Order: sequence, then C-alpha cells, then structure tokens
Amino acid sequence: MQDILLITPPFTQLNTPYPATAYLKGFLNTKNISSFQMDLGIEVILELFSKEGLMQIFRQSETCKSDFSENAQRIFALENEYVKTIDSVIAFLQGKNPTLARQICLDGFLPEASRFAQLEELDWAFGSMGLQDKAKHLATLYLEDLSDFIVECIDENFGFSRYAERLGRSANSFDELYDYLQSEPTYIDAITLKILERKLKEVQPKLVCFSVPFPGNLYSAFRCAQFIRAHYPNLKVSMGGGFPNTELREVKDQRVFEFFDFITLDDGELPVELLHNHVNHPEHHEFKRTFLLEDEKVVYKNNTLRHDYKQSEVGTPDYTDLPLENYISVIEIANPMHSLWSDGRWNKLTMAHGCYWGKCTFCDISLDYIKIYEPIAAKTLVDRMEELIAQTGHNGFHFVDEAAPPALMREVALEILRRNLTVTWWTNIRFEKSFTADLCVLLKASGCIAVSGGLEVASDRLLNLIKKGVTVEQVAKVTRNFTEAGIMVHAYLMYGYPTQTIQETVDSLEMVRQMFELGILQSGFWHQFAMTAHSPVGMFPEEFGVIPERNDITFANNDVQFKDKTGINHDKFSFGLKKSLLNYMHGICFDYPLQDWFDFKIPRTKVARDFIYNCLQETNSFATKPNAKIVWIGSLPYVETFTKSKKGNSWEMMQFTFHGKQEAFEIVTDKERGFWLLQLLSKIAVQNDRKLTFQDIKTDYENSNLEDFELFWFSKPIEKLRQNGLLLF
Repeated sequence: MQDILLITPPFTQLNTPYPATAYLKGFLNTKNISSFQMDLGIEVILELFSKEGLMQIFRQSETCKSDFSENAQRIFALENEYVKTIDSVIAFLQGKNPTLARQICLDGFLPEASRFAQLEELDWAFGSMGLQDKAKHLATLYLEDLSDFIVECIDENFGFSRYAERLGRSANSFDELYDYLQSEPTYIDAITLKILERKLKEVQPKLVCFSVPFPGNLYSAFRCAQFIRAHYPNLKVSMGGGFPNTELREVKDQRVFEFFDFITLDDGELPVELLHNHVNHPEHHEFKRTFLLEDEKVVYKNNTLRHDYKQSEVGTPDYTDLPLENYISVIEIANPMHSLWSDGRWNKLTMAHGCYWGKCTFCDISLDYIKIYEPIAAKTLVDRMEELIAQTGHNGFHFVDEAAPPALMREVALEILRRNLTVTWWTNIRFEKSFTADLCVLLKASGCIAVSGGLEVASDRLLNLIKKGVTVEQVAKVTRNFTEAGIMVHAYLMYGYPTQTIQETVDSLEMVRQMFELGILQSGFWHQFAMTAHSPVGMFPEEFGVIPERNDITFANNDVQFKDKTGINHDKFSFGLKKSLLNYMHGICFDYPLQDWFDFKIPRTKVARDFIYNCLQETNSFATKPNAKIVWIGSLPYVETFTKSKKGNSWEMMQFTFHGKQEAFEIVTDKERGFWLLQLLSKIAVQNDRKLTFQDIKTDYENSNLEDFELFWFSKPIEKLRQNGLLLF
C-alpha cells in the first residue's frame, strides 16, 4: 500500500520516461510520503507491440477487411511476418538484442509497407550512420507501418507520442471531449484500463495524481479518471503538469470534476503535499493553486500561507518503479541531432527553475514556470547527477531548462571535471555572447555533446521585436564556437511572426542557408508562430499588429487564433522552408536558388551571399579582463631541462611535453619562467576548488621577480597552451 500513485498517461516518449513523476517522487521521499509511479504509455506500447498484442490487433481488424486501403491490405497479408518478428525487434530497440542489427539491415528480414517507400530518398544518409543506427531507423519504419495500420483499422486517434491530441489542443469548450468520453472505450483504452486496474489493486493508493504534460496525454488521463470514479469511488484523483499549467488556468466547466477531484497548477510539490494532508485528514482545508468543486461550483483555492519549496529542498528525482530497461530507442529520421530526442535513455534534470532571460514576446513569460527564476547550486546539481547514475545505471543527462544559464553551465562543467565524472549531457540555451570559444571547449570536455537554441527569425528587426536579446551576427559567432568545440547545434526557427514580411522570410531562409553551408549549424526545425494566451503577444496583441479571435473559455485556453494585419498567408511557406532545411541539414543543395524550394513567386533575397562569412571574420581581442578566471584542463607535463649555447653564451632552458588524448605537443621556455609556469599549471588545474584570476596570475608572476608579464603571456608557448586547454572565462 502506498499513499500516492503518480501516473503519466499515454503517450509521451518511447525512449525515456517523462520526468515529472520522478521529480515528484523524489520530493515526496524527503517528506516520507510513500508513492509509486508508472508510465502508462510505455506499458501500453509494450503490450500492443508484442506477439500476443499484434495477434489481437489483426483479429480486431478482420471486421473491416472490406474497407482496407492498399497499404492496410499489404500489412494484413503479412500478419505472420509481423507476429514472427515483433518481439525480436522490440528487444533490439530496447538494447537487449544488438546482434539483430545485421539481420535487420539485410533485405527480406523485416516486412515492409508504405513507410519504407522513403528509403530510396534516404539511402544517401546511411553512409554516415552506423549499423546499429541504420537498423534502428529501419525498425522504426517497421513500427510506423504498424502504427498506420492501427490508426486505419483499430483507433484513428492512436500515435506513438500523442493520443487523441486534437481533443485536447486548445479546446476552449469541454463539449467535444466530454461527448467522446461518453462513448465506449476504444481497444487502446481497454489495454490502458486493464493495466491501470492491475496497478491500482497492487498499490492501493489513497490519492492518484496524473501528470499531463501535453494535449496528447489529456484524453487518456480523463478516460483513466473516469474508470477510477466508476470502480473506486472513494479514491481521490488529481491532475497537474504542463497541460493544466498552461491551458486550464481558467477552467469553469463543472463536468470536468466528474472525473477529477482536484486540478493543481504550476510547481507540484507543495500542492501535492497539501492534497495528501487533506486526503488523510479531511478536516484540513489548506490548498495551494488548486481547483476543486465546492457547492456545485468550480472554485480556485490558494489559501495556504506556506511558500513553494526552493529548488535545493525538492530532492533528487527518483526513477524507482519505472521499467527503465524496457524503453525503446527509435530513430525517426536520419539526423544525429534529432535522434537525441528519441534515441537512448536520458536522466532528465533542470539546472534552473524558470528562465533567466524571461523577455521573449512569444513565450509564456507571465506564468510561474518561466517567470520565477531560481538556479540550483552547481555542487547540488552534480550531487544529483551522481545519485541518478547510481540509481539508474545511466550516465546520460538531458537538462530540460527553458534556457540553461551560461555561468551555471560553466560551474557545472568545472564540477564534473573536478570530480572526474564521465557523463554525456545536452541542453537548451540562448545564443548569447557569454558562450565564448573557451567556454564551449570546457563544456565539451565535461561531456556536453549538443545544444539547442532559438534563432527564431534570422532578422535583426524581428529579433529585436521578439526581445530575444541577440543579433544574427552574435548567433553566428556562438554557433561557430560550439561547432569548433565539437558540440552539435540545433536551431529552432520561426516563420509567420506578427508583422513579418515575405522579404524577411526569404532573407531569414538565406541566413539559415549560409549557416548550414559554413557548417556552424548541424540541425534545425522550422515552426510557424503560434500565439499563446499567456505571452506578451497574446496579452497585448494590439502592440504586435494582430487581431485575436476570442472565444468563451470554460475549459482550455492557450493557443489563440488570430489575424495578422499584414494579410500574408504564412502557411504557404511551410513546405518549402522544411524541404530546404532537410537538404541543408545533410549538406546538399546549397547552390539551389531559393526560388526552387517554392511553387509560387518569392522576391530575391537582400542578404549578401557572404554575410555570415563576414560576421565570422572578426579577430579576437588580445585584451583580457583582470577578473577573468584561468583554468587548465589538460594533463601536467613531462619536463626536461637542457642548456642552450650561442656565440659563447649558454643558458638553461626547460622543455614541456604535454600528452593529450590524441597527440602530444611541446613548448620551450627559459628555466626561470619554466619553473613559474610549472607551478602555475598545478595551481590552475581544474581539480582545484579555488580559481585564479588573470590579475592573480600577473601579481604572482611579478612577485616572483620575473619581468615583462604581458610579453610572456602573449608569447608562442602560452598561445600553444591556449590552443590546448588553457581557458579564460
């Protein structure tokens, strides 16, 4: 028996659990509140995509054989091949059967339907993919074929990472979802509810908390809550998570509370703790940001005097109970950056609550999850990383920040190196000037493999309107710094921002083309601007030249339909922008005129073809701030002394030999400065807690009775060290 059952309803990701319940369980541990968590999505997927599951699907589909499309007919005809291979393929995608990769890559092993038609177009990509990745991609196509069959013949709302998403996406009224919930449960629902009931009997909770991150989780959460109400009427049910946090802030429809007793908003730790207190002690009526039904009316209770917990107090996320070994790594498209989202299992952490920038006009900066910024101390964060490695056996981390703060990223990287940890990590950033070449080298040394960030619209006018706080030139330099350090860069790209002209869309595409051609971007994704109710554009539309279409809100409210006063139909750019980007990502078609990507007339770009190239030509300044910290991340050298003679004079010299991971290099100095440099390298080694500044080093040099510090600091030996691990921040 557990106090609380935490549930992520179907469906989010196949490769790793969504972290919200793990965060909550970690917090509840600090309060000695017992809990059990489950990811219903992965459990349903594994039951569906099994030998027995597929046999049931094919049996269910027999009633509509006469209406099969040509593709469904083919899959149905290959039933035996799918049933025969499914368990082996799933085991391979779980990392339990790696030798199957060779068979998967051979023609004739996997049954193939319509998804495999794209293989000819993708043949060129497989040269850069290893055998395992190619096999994962083919196995993913195989699963997508089966998914298409399920959508056509079993449940039109099925999707691997979303379920009945259209019912939850900005549904201002609850009517459609409510009506759908009155129909008989679908085949997918039946599997979901069977697994849910089994877990309810096993755990026997007093409170069930659904974490609903996305619209594609909403329907299933309601269906599960409906089942609990019907079969366990005394069990209290709550909903929280990303979807209610953004979309249910104005819920008024009483019918919602036929399914849920409570809906909580924003950070869940204190609201869930108070719900637990209320369930165990009904006389306690203290709530934090909680909707409930009272006297047949929806009321919002925020009547506690207690403050939300600090990030240092919420504990380490706890993934116990989740079947980590059963998650499935898939590769949907042949792109190394995109595969990070779906391939491999990542421990998810946050460097800071909220966003340190918090100004972007398209973002929900009025809501607490963005507005309240609170970083976590680097030592605490790395402590949590070590705890999660011990708990899960995985040393890969995805920091799910809105935008990870550069200064904190630096301190985390230094702490990782100081503890001699081997980890792999990636995160989301702003492309700001703090990401110098040296900082990027440090991040790479600590295990950072990729960053994603918002370039949004590659136009300085629009970046200023967005209040992004960056320029195109700055983004180019930062992406260059990351790329040269060996860190992949993914850019979020936007079109259709209010007042954006056709010329600006074309010029933005040209900027992006140049960045990919120069190799400073490796991945990107275009998305069309969507106005949200809690962003500055949504709250003050008149300032941005848009006319919102307002509806009465009784249920969800986030995406707001609007008319742009420019009258431009931005939808028509979608296909051309995405097609061009797909080619640029794979290093081809840079010489195509931009017009070739569109089937309608576009203006010529006004951006010079060498604009981005010229942005990158600015030479680095030799000036160093006195308070700049100096760190050595290389190994200590092997040192030899020798005597040098010239014209009857001789003097002692010192040769340093440094061994890097791939090659060695040497520097030579006079003996006096050599001894000072050797001591300095020990003092500024990354393992030391105290960091010396440039001024500290200069003072130490001069106190050692050595002359011409600047002359020595900018000499060839020091420059060689600067190229091989002597970093300034």
